[in-house]
Amino acid sequence: MLEILYEDENLIAINKPSGLLVHRTSIAPEETVFALQLLRDQIGQWVSPVHRLDRPTSGVLLFSKRKEILPLLKNQFLERTVEKTYLAVVRGIPEVKEALIDYPLTTERSNKKQEARTTYKVLKEAEIPFNTTGRYPTSRYALLELKPETGRTHQIRRHLAHLRYYILGDKAHGDNKQNQFFEKQFGLTNLLLHAQTLVIKLPDTLETLTIEAEIPPHFKKTCIDLGWDQIR
Repeated sequence: MLEILYEDENLIAINKPSGLLVHRTSIAPEETVFALQLLRDQIGQWVSPVHRLDRPTSGVLLFSKRKEILPLLKNQFLERTVEKTYLAVVRGIPEVKEALIDYPLTTERSNKKQEARTTYKVLKEAEIPFNTTGRYPTSRYALLELKPETGRTHQIRRHLAHLRYYILGDKAHGDNKQNQFFEKQFGLTNLLLHAQTLVIKLPDTLETLTIEAEIPPHFKKTCIDLGWDQIR
């Protein structure tokens, strides 16, 4: 059963597990289980995703329950009036504790540059007594709060990789040595990127709605392993 975070007559939001595809895609033709079909079967009616989450990313995923409402919801994302907040655990600790990453990203199909902006804020810092790089006797990590202002493919993951603050568990844009270490030492096999909150306007009343998703067990366990608590 998918965890339902919010539901009314127009829309429904779930806490998508890491590893679950939103819908069928040619990228993974072998997959037969998707959030879209699971939710349709669970509530017994038509739904359609309003936005995307990467397969390994967990967190708030919004669906429309009515076809005529879907464009109204999607327009909020296109017009960038939706506020999205993510949590990520990264290798290293940024010296600048709060900043804007303004770095254009190329599209996967046309290879053209597109503007891409993400703000980040350091929430927690940790240092563990393990040599994971071969250079220093200890290793340092940070919990970041991130807010993408644009919506490019893998934007947060690519922005942090550009700064060399790789997200733990990121097999596409991360650090393989870190991934292997955390899998062997702590049993981590998932990406530590979580869509924590989504703030939108309800399409009928225009009231502000904030939807929040609790971090999944694998994320919470790694935070505890790094000495952090009270992480939701």
